[in-house]
Amino acid sequence: MDKEPFSHLGETSGIRYMNPLVDWVGDMTQLELSSFPTSDPEDLYNESELKALVEDFSEGCFVGFDQENIVAMGLGIRVHFDLEKPLHTVHDIVPGNGTSGHHQDGDWYYGTSIAVSKQYRKRGIGNELYKLRKEVCQCFNLRGIVAGGVMPGYVDHKNDYSADEYIELVRKGEIYDPTLTFQRDNGFQLVCALPNYIVNPEIDNNAALIVWQNPDYEVVN
Repeated sequence: MDKEPFSHLGETSGIRYMNPLVDWVGDMTQLELSSFPTSDPEDLYNESELKALVEDFSEGCFVGFDQENIVAMGLGIRVHFDLEKPLHTVHDIVPGNGTSGHHQDGDWYYGTSIAVSKQYRKRGIGNELYKLRKEVCQCFNLRGIVAGGVMPGYVDHKNDYSADEYIELVRKGEIYDPTLTFQRDNGFQLVCALPNYIVNPEIDNNAALIVWQNPDYEVVN
């Protein structure tokens, strides 16, 4: 018997979340491009990469619908990640060339993208997507979530602080960052800056390594 398609209604947003299908790849590509207008499109998913992702790990990805319209998505892959060697770029994780970067035996969930249509922001969608990602970690017994977190507030502070200094101030609650503060409050550690993670001159190409440890992870011998 075929497995029932995943469907989850967001309690706060009212958005319906489903695992992605290949038929949705075009709309997903446009959503990401419109959500990150200052990013280099080469650092974002293209249609062939999204198609590979859907085929490789659709159960770890979520697309949010309002009626028939795609308005949000949270994407990710399984990877091997060494917290002792944290520095990397987005292309170290998603190399492109029509591949997803997914490793079937990876013990970490790497969050590759969260995109929300502008008119749907501040409705709790980010929290709902992170909750779904955490459930993936628990379902597959993964160590947790790692990602390169965008740090949009850095544009106003980059002349005063290095990226690592800025992240430390956000960590302490002395500076508010629209993304990093949300992630910190969602249980993520703000670990360090990732230089040249993406091409985004507004924030000098930086991102922040964020890590959530799965409290239910069990070591498998």
